[in-house]
Amino acid sequence: MAADSPLTLAFWNRWAMPKHKSHKASRKRFRVTATGKLKRLQAGKKHLNSHKSGKRKMGLRSPITSGGVLAKKYVRMMLGAS
Repeated sequence: MAADSPLTLAFWNRWAMPKHKSHKASRKRFRVTATGKLKRLQAGKKHLNSHKSGKRKMGLRSPITSGGVLAKKYVRMMLGAS
């Protein structure tokens, strides 16, 4: 039996599980901390900043850490886990 025969490929493809891809958009926006939480930047500081106070813009600089159910979902998506 040849290595490239359709029977051989069909046999091995039947047992190969599908691989899970990581969510690239989430990987660009979030970081996972050592405790498994998500770290992200705050929204609202990219444009239209002239009318915002300096105190408000300074508060938007600091990153936010979230660890809820939605954060766990995003961590699994980023790692490519099932």
